Amino acid sequence: MSRLFDAYIMVDWSAASKPVTGKNSIWIGILARDARLKFQYQSTNIETRLKAREFLNGIITKLTGRGDRVLLGFDFAFGYPAGTAEALGLDLSEKAPWQAMHAHLASKLKDKADNSNARYAIAAGMNYAVSKGPFPFWGAPARDVVSTLSDKKPDFEGQSLPEFREIETYLRANKMGQPKSVWQLAYTGSVGSQSLTGIPHVHGLRETFPNSRVWPFEFPDGELNDETLDGIKVVMTEIYPSLIKAKPEKGETPDAAQVREIARHYSELDEKGQLGAPISTNNSLDDGKMSQIHSEEGWILGT
Repeated sequence: MSRLFDAYIMVDWSAASKPVTGKNSIWIGILARDARLKFQYQSTNIETRLKAREFLNGIITKLTGRGDRVLLGFDFAFGYPAGTAEALGLDLSEKAPWQAMHAHLASKLKDKADNSNARYAIAAGMNYAVSKGPFPFWGAPARDVVSTLSDKKPDFEGQSLPEFREIETYLRANKMGQPKSVWQLAYTGSVGSQSLTGIPHVHGLRETFPNSRVWPFEFPDGELNDETLDGIKVVMTEIYPSLIKAKPEKGETPDAAQVREIARHYSELDEKGQLGAPISTNNSLDDGKMSQIHSEEGWILGT
């Protein structure tokens, strides 16, 4: 069985508010063929999100220009719990909920050259639209706490939006990890700020490369095969590096080790023909939940 992809780019994102390298910064791992058609790995550490976007534009252009099909993974949520776009009052007449949310965040959140942005104010504004209070986003530093954004977790019991997406519930139930809620913006293990700052760049890449698609939203039943990938040169997907063990080499940061190993992981799955299967959770999800995954929440490739 032939591979679906020729190159694998994995991104460990960062929501840092200033330029930073090393631990807890942006690491990009690239596994691609060299001139002798052998897979070689290289990584780069980039200090700001705008520079990372510029780098990705360049490497994707280079790889697709020589005929490669690229799998591009980011370690943040591509979607929010079902019902979020509607709760925000976004126009869903011509866009799926995920598309409306991506466009909304891209219009609101603008990274500056110094890596700063107004993500806490944007989250507070979305909280106001949803609940007129500090729900559902939470986890603000003291200087950013306002009446509609708290440093403390709100009570999700009986609320209009759940704390977790289906994928996070699935990973937790099957002891595959303890992913945090996308609503949590700060403190240990949080991923909310990564999604807020990352989704606008996924949106931008999708617009820059017309022959790109976002998985699983733009694929029938989430399946990747020669037919569904016809004419497509870039597939962007959410990844969860903690699914595999990554032991840092001497002098290597944990983030650098994770992008290296997750790139190899997806390459190995692809080589074995195990990368393109549709979303399956042993029939634990009904049609309604599967529809929510495909239209708004997203999923993690390979789980």
